[in-house]
Amino acid sequence: MSEETNACTGRVLVLVLPEVNLLDLAGPVQVFDAAAYLGGGYRLEYVAETEVLRSAQGLRLAGLAPLSTSRVAAGDLVLVPGPRLTGSDRLVARTVVRWTREAYDAGARVASVCTGAVVLGEAGLLDGRACTTHWSLTSAMRDRYPRARVREAALYVHDGRISTSAGISSGIDLALSLVERERGPQLAAKVARELVLYLRREGNAAQISPFLRHRDHVQPAVHRVQDHLAQHLDTSLTLRELAAIAGLSPRGLTRAFTAATGLTPFAYQRQLRLERARTLLSGTDLTVEAIALRCGFGDARQLRRMVTDAFGVPPSLLRVPLRPNA
Repeated sequence: MSEETNACTGRVLVLVLPEVNLLDLAGPVQVFDAAAYLGGGYRLEYVAETEVLRSAQGLRLAGLAPLSTSRVAAGDLVLVPGPRLTGSDRLVARTVVRWTREAYDAGARVASVCTGAVVLGEAGLLDGRACTTHWSLTSAMRDRYPRARVREAALYVHDGRISTSAGISSGIDLALSLVERERGPQLAAKVARELVLYLRREGNAAQISPFLRHRDHVQPAVHRVQDHLAQHLDTSLTLRELAAIAGLSPRGLTRAFTAATGLTPFAYQRQLRLERARTLLSGTDLTVEAIALRCGFGDARQLRRMVTDAFGVPPSLLRVPLRPNA
């Protein structure tokens, strides 16, 4: 099965394990539920070895669909919230490992939260891949799965159709990132705003994209302008046009936008354009000229200059090859 992500079906199968940590489960589930409520087309299902089990915090969970009857299709997402590990050699049941491997082989994306990474490791899905887990377990992960490229100080890591996140609350960041990749930055920003999430989370390459940063304020006028900028990256907009969207004067918008985000509207727009350009340069075969037009740069020459200034390398070095087929 190709490492390129299949078209997202919107179906999210949450693999619930015995002793699951409630925030590992509830955090990302809340993100996908909010995305569904806002029109994202997600559908949540819950699967487990048994119909009833207990969480690590003692809450009884029931009505779970059995793995034996839960079939996974290409484009589905299997989400594995982390359990409280007991320290035994058998970390997860063989049936769980086998089902997860079969789900991946069927073309699903598989994403883990915190200690849920052990399910992926036991299934051999981390071999040769960049991944992460809770900071206290990274050394143990390296020992148990020596072929995995375990990263520290990362909130989440995407590698092909495998995604992993660090401890507990970072599952929310992972889920937002998946929504952004599958349904676009506008919906991800709406979800974050709906859940009143603080988004300015720093951390190496795992920083949330500029489409999601600077959204931790409660200024609806500024949010409207941010939404409009994200949707019209290829359009030349004036400050007067943006001010009309906000219902403010141009000076009032600049003052409100800077107070809410720390950036002027056009500095924010530049960040969005650069991030979009970097994504297209590293993940498509479009020419630099075509990417420049899609991202609102005057021409390829301007794009090359801006990318080199922002990222320290010319656009040609951002064009990394796609991973080979699994």
